[in-house]
Amino acid sequence: MAGIDNIRSGNSLTTTSRSPARSESNASSTTSGSVSQSSQPRNDAVSLSSQGKAIGEMHNEMAATPSFDSAKVAAIKEAIANGSYKVDPEKLADNMIKFENELGGL
Repeated sequence: MAGIDNIRSGNSLTTTSRSPARSESNASSTTSGSVSQSSQPRNDAVSLSSQGKAIGEMHNEMAATPSFDSAKVAAIKEAIANGSYKVDPEKLADNMIKFENELGGL
C-alpha cells in the first residue's frame, strides 16, 4: 500500500499484499525492533514565549480560585435555612427568557 508521503510527492504508487496472520517469529522481531527504537534518547525541545508563560500563570491562578462567590452562596444557604429567602417570579421568568434568547443566538 502506498504511503501518504508517496502520494503527496507524486512518486509512483506501489501496492503490497499482506497475509492476514503473522508468523510468531515475524511478530517477535517487530516487537523487539520497536523496543530498541524507544530506548534511544530524544532531542526534542519546547520553549515558550513570555506571553505563553504569562497565559500559563493566569490559567493556574484561575484554576486555584473558585468560580463562584462563596460568600453569596453562604448567604443564600442561610436565608433558605431560616426561611427568609424569597423568589421573585417576575425576575426569574425574565432571566429564563433572556437565557433562552442567548442560547437561540448561537
